[in-house]
Amino acid sequence: MDYGLCLPNFPAGASREGLEAAAALAARHGFSTVWTTDHVLVDHEGADDYGRIYEAILALAWVGALQPDLRLATSVIVVPQRNAILLAKELATLDDLTGGRVTAGVGVGWSRGEFANLGMADRFAVRGAYLDETIDLWRHLWSGSTEPFQGRFHPLEDFAFEPLPAQGAALPIVVGGRATAALERAGRRGDGYHSSATGPERYAERIPVIRAAAEAAGRPMPWLSARVRTRFGPPTDQFYAMQGDPGDIAAEVRSFAALGVIHLALSFETTDAAALERDVDRFVAEVIPLV
Repeated sequence: MDYGLCLPNFPAGASREGLEAAAALAARHGFSTVWTTDHVLVDHEGADDYGRIYEAILALAWVGALQPDLRLATSVIVVPQRNAILLAKELATLDDLTGGRVTAGVGVGWSRGEFANLGMADRFAVRGAYLDETIDLWRHLWSGSTEPFQGRFHPLEDFAFEPLPAQGAALPIVVGGRATAALERAGRRGDGYHSSATGPERYAERIPVIRAAAEAAGRPMPWLSARVRTRFGPPTDQFYAMQGDPGDIAAEVRSFAALGVIHLALSFETTDAAALERDVDRFVAEVIPLV
């Protein structure tokens, strides 16, 4: 199993020092990737979780400059809340400056209130179509093509786009979400699928949907990843986490691996650098040897 670490770019308590310490910890333990979460302007209902949050791409740029061996990924960026062409430019720039280390995790978002706060209330209803077109547009731009792009949201006739990503149009795009439309999008357009807050049992139900969509589109099966909360100790709420003693957590890792999941983005749910170091050190020392 390949491991990544979700950076503590949110909630309250998130800090530059915490981001730097987490990235250094991931590099020290040989994790392949660090991931950031994306929100911009949530309503009061979401403030406890996302009221304080470092911007997802800029946070990756900062830690990417400090840790040159880590891949940089979004888990996931809410594409329909942003200008797709500007996002293409930001991701291409980051990929070029970091020597080809970016993975673009994308999703449609769920907060109608946040869309409204960003002046995009009308886009909420068409956010799936917007993301579909955005993925096609990114690959068109990142390929270096100067041919027109005829899109519903982005009709382009005369344009120049540089710098290209170091990875070109092969910059990995992983699609997040649990709805059938998201799973089919992963199969039709994604290089990978990226779940969140989902255990192996539910994950297994999604794989046939992804595979069928990929086969219908004449594409290879996307690679599989999962963002998972990881907690030593007894359950504390109803949401899925790999939790319990090291043996319990290792068993969950094995269950994901048996499904064909090749990457786990571990979220330890703390912004405290010392607590994060304690938990990651324990995971590496006590869980990984049991997997």
